[in-house]
Amino acid sequence: MSVSFTAIFEKGEKFYICYCPEIPGANGQGETMEECRESLKEATKLILQDRLEDALKGKPDDAIMETVVIE
Repeated sequence: MSVSFTAIFEKGEKFYICYCPEIPGANGQGETMEECRESLKEATKLILQDRLEDALKGKPDDAIMETVVIE
């Protein structure tokens, strides 16, 4: 499954920084845009995985869980 998010990049003196406005806290940095992009991808994955794990802790045993695909 492929999901797309917005990445906003800014160039500093030595590094690029970027963030994803749809996912608060998802930030990346790197010496190149590619390094910055990969850093943001990893941060985004970790945040979403952590949020899912937290949400599932309170899931009732009889709840129905399925995957929803957004296109």
